[in-house]
Amino acid sequence: MASFHPGHKQILDSFLLEIPDVRAGKMFGYPAYYVNRKMFACLYEGGLGIKVPEDVARLWLGREGIVPFQPMGKKNMREWIQINVEADASVRYLEYRSLLLISIEFVSGLMENGKGP
Repeated sequence: MASFHPGHKQILDSFLLEIPDVRAGKMFGYPAYYVNRKMFACLYEGGLGIKVPEDVARLWLGREGIVPFQPMGKKNMREWIQINVEADASVRYLEYRSLLLISIEFVSGLMENGKGP
């Protein structure tokens, strides 16, 4: 059975599902978020995997709580990172709104060549 923190989903739903074209769904039994039918984020175990441009991923990797997103033992995916926050600190995901917006823009195709504002 998929494992994730329900509090994380509640906080993310409150922010992400207010954005036009963002829809909730599932990926391998885990809650996921899609824009234009493309997944940009997925709750997995204790964190949230998000797809961002490769240069953004490199910039964020190594910061506190940011690790490569490797669901089910997959090898590093260069455009994916995982944001980990404690189970009792789900509200901290709101601190990553700008990064989530970059993810949405990148995946929806609004960012040309993976570059953004």
